[in-house]
Amino acid sequence: MKHLFKIFTIALIGFLVISCEKDEDQAVLGEGTDPVISANKTTAVLLSTDAANEALAFSWINSDYGVNVQLTNQLEFALKGTSFSTVKTIDMTSGAKSYGITVNDLNNIVLSLGVSSVVATDIEIRLKSTVANKTHYSNILPLKVTPFINGPVYTYTDLYLIGDATAGAWDNLATNAKIYPLLKTSTANVYTYTGYFAVGGFKIIKTPGSWTTQYGMGSSAGVLDTSGGSGNISITTAGYYKVTINLGALTYSVSSITPSSTTYTAISLIGPSVGGWSTDLDLEKSTFDPHVWVKKNVMLSSGEFKFRANHDWGTSWGIAQEFFGTATGSGGNIPVTTTFNYNVYFNDMTGDFSVIPVN
Repeated sequence: MKHLFKIFTIALIGFLVISCEKDEDQAVLGEGTDPVISANKTTAVLLSTDAANEALAFSWINSDYGVNVQLTNQLEFALKGTSFSTVKTIDMTSGAKSYGITVNDLNNIVLSLGVSSVVATDIEIRLKSTVANKTHYSNILPLKVTPFINGPVYTYTDLYLIGDATAGAWDNLATNAKIYPLLKTSTANVYTYTGYFAVGGFKIIKTPGSWTTQYGMGSSAGVLDTSGGSGNISITTAGYYKVTINLGALTYSVSSITPSSTTYTAISLIGPSVGGWSTDLDLEKSTFDPHVWVKKNVMLSSGEFKFRANHDWGTSWGIAQEFFGTATGSGGNIPVTTTFNYNVYFNDMTGDFSVIPVN
């Protein structure tokens, strides 16, 4: 019995020792250290001809938590002096300790931060490192970057309404944000506009700020004249109308319609072109026609977007067609091929929209 008791005692002590060793081996996540990041450049002049080339290379030392952990790392980009209040991020591959960003990707990030001209701009870059509920930020890298802005390939001719029957009145200044475009159609030289008209007259112009070229009433109602002596197209009763213009035949028609009784508090753009599918960019509601919404000179990133009402997916509009079209609730996402500044117009009654590059 004494021998059995000794054997049992030795076995129990051994078990307790092994258990203690296992407890000591359990991973304990420390507070962690800040990552350290570096780059191979502090200035970069970006050229569209180098779009696919590497613009900048980053390398870093990860946060140290005392044990092996899987980190979630993101590069954050912000304008200098903004304290990273507005950032653009790039997710890093798990386990990576370096990253090369292309000219095109860096250019898109700089433009999406609100830079709208080809000038040297100071931005700041840091690495955000997260594990569990712990987040650490690296040192901040300065970068002076000059972006490029190449306009999209846009081969369309736009027409605009002007006159006291319209929102823009007879104020033909390029800065007049109430000069609305007609909708281009799939039929060459045919344009339409559906909306509210006041009592008065209107004409059609090609370029806000210029009377060349203009279209008005010709020898009789329904006939267009391109001369400076053309007449006004008259509206004798205020209301909603559909105007159709045919530049090929030099004809027009004005038809009374019944407006939609549904109005919205807000119409916004949402999608990667404006910051993501959780970011709404509000359009401005016309004070002349509650169904018309406008956003002038807005930077849209290459990607896609939709229109939606009241910041909710209950009512939205889209179509897989760039620059113009009639969006529907069952339509696809509206593509944006080129990051650039655009004027955006939307009619919530018809779904008609125009996305016009700013010259």
